[in-house]
Amino acid sequence: MPDQTVREALENYRSRISILKKGYAQEKYRIEQISRSFLGAKIVREVTSVDIATYRDNRLQEINSKTGKPLSSSTVRLEMSLLSNFFDISRIEWGICDSNPVANVRKPKIPPGRDRRLTPREDRLILRYCHNHVNPELYSIVVLALETAMRQGEILRLQWEHLNLKSRVAHLPETKNGTKRDVPLSIKAQAALIRLGVKPSGRVFSYTPEGLKSTWRFMLVKLGIEDLHFHDLRHEAISRLFELGSLDMMEVAAISGHKSLSMLKRYTHLKAQRLVRKLEGNKSKGRQVVIDHLIPYPAAVENDAGAVRVRLLDFEDVAGTGACRMSAIRVAQDALLRRILGMMRESQPIPSPDQYLEPINEERLVMIDPLGGELA
Repeated sequence: MPDQTVREALENYRSRISILKKGYAQEKYRIEQISRSFLGAKIVREVTSVDIATYRDNRLQEINSKTGKPLSSSTVRLEMSLLSNFFDISRIEWGICDSNPVANVRKPKIPPGRDRRLTPREDRLILRYCHNHVNPELYSIVVLALETAMRQGEILRLQWEHLNLKSRVAHLPETKNGTKRDVPLSIKAQAALIRLGVKPSGRVFSYTPEGLKSTWRFMLVKLGIEDLHFHDLRHEAISRLFELGSLDMMEVAAISGHKSLSMLKRYTHLKAQRLVRKLEGNKSKGRQVVIDHLIPYPAAVENDAGAVRVRLLDFEDVAGTGACRMSAIRVAQDALLRRILGMMRESQPIPSPDQYLEPINEERLVMIDPLGGELA
């Protein structure tokens, strides 16, 4: 059929080409969008570069109904890439057009990569919410995302037979890049999987991508957190891998599955922070290690039989009691300082602030500095 419309030919493209791709669901949505536009009614052979440029400009002026903001240039770039491939197939394999009208049309400028980081409070709120969720899988999914930098699809496709919890390795036989990958599991990631009840085989998670997306959106509204995508957890995880200070860029890429190191360039500022510390040399290394651990921790202020009790939430049995708030804070400060120094002496892992899951009224929270009392 040499005179097929773009809409008819795109349906053929969807059923023969797109359906074989990993990103079929997303590409199907893009095909539907293009088919509904003015391009859909045009004869494939008659589409010009002016038509493509007009489509591009129209899309860039549209408002995203979900965000209320203009459509992102990334979305339009992906649609133009699809169109370019469609016209190449139409020309080379189907013979229903003579050229690719997309080839000489400028694509929108590539937007800067998202650099959304979790704040400590958001981290605490999300983990607490997920921990108390009716579906225990949600907590494990979020922990895995933050601990392993795996993509959402990689997490949801995990199979029990591909997990070696003894050696703490997750095997991914199929990834977005089309290659297999082995992902190391931290102790937290291992525990997040074990808590679900280990099985000999089968899917680890029952969530579908649509189900998880809906649950994620509902949670953000419930917690009052704005502009946070699930994929941002991958960015957060990679940032934390760099902040460990013990992994180079190649090792981080091996964990995250990035084929091109250029994709990791946005994290170079984190690597620079490590280099700054190295410039100091070893003369003050020991002192800096101690100082790095003496940071403020959240505590809950409670009334306890006529006295005031200040309880450090990230440590078991670390608290201070006094006749008034200030005296209780001073006792809690001393107890926190002793506990941190004792854990350093015994080479025990010291928890980071804001890792507790206990629900606490924000009005009762204070930050206790082991070197300087109450911060807020």
